[in-house]
Amino acid sequence: MDYKSIFENFNKLNVLIIGDVMIDSYQWGKVERISPEAPVPICSVAKTEHRLGGAGNVALNISAMGATPILCSVVGKDNNEEILLQLLAEHNMTAEGIVLSEKRPTTIKTRIIGNNMQMLRIDNETTKILDGEEENLLLNKITEIINNKKPDAIIFQDYDKGVITEKIIKQTVSLAKENNIPTTVDPKHRNFSLYKGVTLFKPNLKELKEGLKIEFSQPTLENLTDAALLLHGKQNISQVFITLSEYGVFIADYTHKKAEVNLLPAHLRKIADVSGAGDTVISVATLCLALGMSGKDIAKISNLAGGLVCESVGVVSVNKERLYKEVISL
Repeated sequence: MDYKSIFENFNKLNVLIIGDVMIDSYQWGKVERISPEAPVPICSVAKTEHRLGGAGNVALNISAMGATPILCSVVGKDNNEEILLQLLAEHNMTAEGIVLSEKRPTTIKTRIIGNNMQMLRIDNETTKILDGEEENLLLNKITEIINNKKPDAIIFQDYDKGVITEKIIKQTVSLAKENNIPTTVDPKHRNFSLYKGVTLFKPNLKELKEGLKIEFSQPTLENLTDAALLLHGKQNISQVFITLSEYGVFIADYTHKKAEVNLLPAHLRKIADVSGAGDTVISVATLCLALGMSGKDIAKISNLAGGLVCESVGVVSVNKERLYKEVISL
């Protein structure tokens, strides 16, 4: 396979990302003593940093791979809105798909990191579902972008914060099918069963078990194949891609007469932080899917990408050059 051409062709792709955009705020500091007020460490903050998070981190990964992301989301018309719009501008991303609402806050997750270890996370957010007005405004943005920009793929990046609704899923998937655009999903529990007719569905093992209400002790090719078939039958999903943490990844491709299933092992790495790995996996998998790659190759490349970002502290984007070197070395 000509991986050089594949990685070059990533640069030609436009990807629409629908979901919960948030700000990842980092307070970096040192811990040298325990508080006299309570048995907790004192972190002396030396640096504060803001990054795009949630669906925004997917956009960063898409951009890091050379493709062009277009974010569609609803965020608060509040003090943090300016930080978010500034972050988009810094990364040369358009804000044309962002709806500002006075009815909900911009999600911000603050991580306290002392001595290069995450000590605490503070979440300021709402998980309230969009009201009818917000929903219609977002749908109008999505429809406009699909009609005008003709994206090569659409990602639903769902964090259960209420931005993705049943109506948005149904109408977007329908519009995508009309325009022959593949759709991919990184699901959470609330909307799990609502994603019907999508091209690629990527739950992790916990989400899969909760979503299908099934249980097994250790993932095997056999029980994963059974679970994927159940999911395919219930929701008419073309490819079921399950991330398994230290067990690797599994993919079932139902686009052939006979389903193709593959269980790929994880690669040994020095894991520093798993935050954001799922964002990287869905990003790279979507780009591979948009180029018409096989299920096995989609799983292989995105599995490597997810592992790479786990070597860094905090939520980071994939390094395209490093990923390319790993892909060709294997």
